[in-house]
Amino acid sequence: MSSIYCGNSSAKMSVNEVSAFSLTLEQKTGFAFVGILCIFLGLLIIRCFKILLDPYSSMPSSTWEDEVEEFDKGTFEYALA
Repeated sequence: MSSIYCGNSSAKMSVNEVSAFSLTLEQKTGFAFVGILCIFLGLLIIRCFKILLDPYSSMPSSTWEDEVEEFDKGTFEYALA
């Protein structure tokens, strides 16, 4: 019988005990900041795994050296002016 009584009394909390668990504005701001950082970290991890799985899709098809060769061939007429 005493264990049932203890279980019921622990389920009921007074107003003072509830207010002791409330968070301050600084704590709420800190938790929000940590949450945003966790979301950002998750997005970066997903992006890195996508690059690891298919590294050539993120590379451009032409390189700077190709553009220099075209410039040397004279395809850019505005360079002569």
